[in-house]
Amino acid sequence: MTYIATFYSHFGAMHFKKQCEARKMTARIMPVPRDLSSSCGTCVRYEGEQPCPSDTWSDEVEQAVEVTAQGYRTVYRAENS
Repeated sequence: MTYIATFYSHFGAMHFKKQCEARKMTARIMPVPRDLSSSCGTCVRYEGEQPCPSDTWSDEVEQAVEVTAQGYRTVYRAENS
């Protein structure tokens, strides 16, 4: 499955990408698609069986969505966003 995660900071996006790659998940940093909002304008698009590449979501993750044929389906949203 393909997911996109947005972040509060560019540092958070870079750290998340490294977490994905450490778990052998394909991941790339890119600008946030217009249909999604982000505090920093940077997102990570990644492939995986599970939406979260680690045991818990980082405090830097604003939201994560699954990319579907119909658009996006939210799989995680931070409480304060």
